[in-house]
Amino acid sequence: MCFSATASFTASAVLGVVGVATLRHVREPRALLFACVPLLFAVHQFSEGMVWLALEGRLGATAVDHSVFLFTLYAIGILPLLMPVAVVLMEPPGWRRRAILGLCGVGAVVFAWDMTGLVVAPTCAVIEQHSITYTNPITSQMWVSLLYILATCGALLLSTHRVVRGYGLLNVIGLTIVHLVKGYAFASVWCFYAAVLSVVLYRQFNRQDIDVATPNGTSAPRRPFVLSWLRG
Repeated sequence: MCFSATASFTASAVLGVVGVATLRHVREPRALLFACVPLLFAVHQFSEGMVWLALEGRLGATAVDHSVFLFTLYAIGILPLLMPVAVVLMEPPGWRRRAILGLCGVGAVVFAWDMTGLVVAPTCAVIEQHSITYTNPITSQMWVSLLYILATCGALLLSTHRVVRGYGLLNVIGLTIVHLVKGYAFASVWCFYAAVLSVVLYRQFNRQDIDVATPNGTSAPRRPFVLSWLRG
């Protein structure tokens, strides 16, 4: 697929609709952050659409730095902490929860390191072979990338919920393919893949496959507690 501003804005619009629809089916407060993932990716893809426009010279001169920072803020800074926190909130007591809490600590380290890097060092963004390459001298280190993957994907794979583990496995498969095929633009392409993949969360919440009270089971039906006014 040829990536472009149009692709990013289209993905943002679709994910925005899917994200709102997903929130309509949240029945447990502890699942709210995880259910927000499609909506967060919608905002994220919109920010990369702005990066495309800035790099193509269709925005002001200062737009490049601001749009690149907004994209990397979520992709590199927030995501490695957000994902394990979202998973651990849904996790029942036990060894898996303790392990994911440890990954929250890993994510916090990556968050602190990457946020420092994004603030003190400029991130270079260039269009290369229909994708955007992001390079930062502090965040683009191998050990940081390994901890990033451990925190984001490891938390998903450790979850008690089978559907969350399945989502994590699909992310690992996509991550591997992107690294092999488009490693030079890994952050951009994998985030696009992860964003599109987050659509499956709508199906999981719609079917009530994610049941916080009874993992991999079915609790008594409960009314959605957010955006209920959209169900009229």
